[in-house]
Amino acid sequence: MLAYPIEVTPDSNGTFLVTCPDIPEVTTFGDDLADATMRAVDAIEEALAARIADREEITSPSPALGRPVALLPALTTLKVALYQAMRETGTRKADLARRLSAHGPQVDRLLDLRHASRLEQMEAAFHALGKNFEILVR
Repeated sequence: MLAYPIEVTPDSNGTFLVTCPDIPEVTTFGDDLADATMRAVDAIEEALAARIADREEITSPSPALGRPVALLPALTTLKVALYQAMRETGTRKADLARRLSAHGPQVDRLLDLRHASRLEQMEAAFHALGKNFEILVR
């Protein structure tokens, strides 16, 4: 799963300022470390969704190096990986729709971080790109 390191700094008003060095547009706050981390996950998901919508690059998280991390949900991680695989293979949404015998809005939902796509849909999309994913439980 994607785990982006975050920097949490106490603010003068008793809250904590949160930034993400890997995604400079992310700035949020929290009442305590747990709240700040939860809000960081939301802010990072919004930033990644904007990058997908704007067809911009999404970089992998840098090493945490002792910093707290915002651990993104598994489905978000899969959707980001699908987007990255499409960019890597030069596959447009219309191309993927044809390969899946699907309509454009169905592919849009596969890349929508707020949509609860089914695992078998994600698996089919990766397969259409000549890729597979594995699930590891630790």
